[in-house]
Amino acid sequence: MDLGTLGGQIFGWAIIIIAIMMEPKTAGTFLHLPSALITFGGTIGATVTYFPLKQLAKIPSLFAVALKEDANNPVDLISSLVRLAEKARREGLLALEDDLQNEKDSFLRKGIQLVVDGTDPDLVRNILEIEISYLEERHEEGQEIFKFMSSVAPAFGMIGTLIGLIQMLTTLDDPSTIASAMGVALITSLYGSMLANVVCTPIAGKLATRSRKEVLLKELMVEGILSLQAGENPRIVEEKLKSFLSPKFRDNLSFGKKDQERVMQSAS
Repeated sequence: MDLGTLGGQIFGWAIIIIAIMMEPKTAGTFLHLPSALITFGGTIGATVTYFPLKQLAKIPSLFAVALKEDANNPVDLISSLVRLAEKARREGLLALEDDLQNEKDSFLRKGIQLVVDGTDPDLVRNILEIEISYLEERHEEGQEIFKFMSSVAPAFGMIGTLIGLIQMLTTLDDPSTIASAMGVALITSLYGSMLANVVCTPIAGKLATRSRKEVLLKELMVEGILSLQAGENPRIVEEKLKSFLSPKFRDNLSFGKKDQERVMQSAS
């Protein structure tokens, strides 16, 4: 689990609740069912209207993606591709077929299978890039749900505020109720802002970050797969794939010195 996402949500809500509870005399006024119904109910209603139900059914899995720790480590992936490059250079591409059964990543497995089957390199690249393109589109669909909710939640908060103000104006003959009525009218705006800025916008941003990282890994796999097919020196493959990493992570590559020495001997 990604402790950053979970911790951020807990911390954000905790700070808001603590700030409210610091004034215990007025804390109860922040709980107002009609305001919650207008803000949360209106946001949900607009979202259900805007998006297909099949797309909305993915919301629980999207939350899971946001909370899940990154599964793929680029350093481990590069090390794995370099070892495959060594094997392909020493035993031939057909020898990689034995590694397909143990490969968990379906994208990498598909790419290696295309190479083993003797598919033209340009066609391999086109097939894998098309898959990456559709992967990005699917990810954007999930992000759009939370972006939409983030945009309409404050609007429904304002609608609730206007409703409250209208109701308040009908009781102007009793000045003692104006202050409390104004406070209740503003609660819906508070609910809308919290829903947008504490939940929806951060989740959309987290999903976008996850998507960028996954696409980068897929692009790394494409270059590694094509390098395997081209029969490039494993050391060259390593240096090429390390360019996908930031400089501070390149020295952590798990492809150690013994592996490098073995590769250089097999390539000579």
